[in-house]
Amino acid sequence: MSAYAIVETGGKQFKFQPGKTYNVEKLDVEEGKTVKFDRVLVSLSEKGDFKIGTPYLDKVTVKATVVKQFKDKKIRVIKFKRRKNYLRTHGHRQMLTQVKIEKIEGI
Repeated sequence: MSAYAIVETGGKQFKFQPGKTYNVEKLDVEEGKTVKFDRVLVSLSEKGDFKIGTPYLDKVTVKATVVKQFKDKKIRVIKFKRRKNYLRTHGHRQMLTQVKIEKIEGI
């Protein structure tokens, strides 16, 4: 059984496991620096201790290193009304941050 923590960041929830990399919403942290996520909702330790927060767990943080800042692939948004000669296209590229999870502290 591997340890993990469910963390809320950027309006989304991620299941973080130590040693893995994840793409999250843009964080204002330089590449190579460390960041701590403290909005931990659920945690599971190597021993099998399962904790659920109300809504967050106190004293449990996830330590991660920023690998890179980048833009996601472009998505197309199209508005269309048939037989009315109306067509609008719009593109969007989301800014993301790739983080590598170092360890989960306080489990």
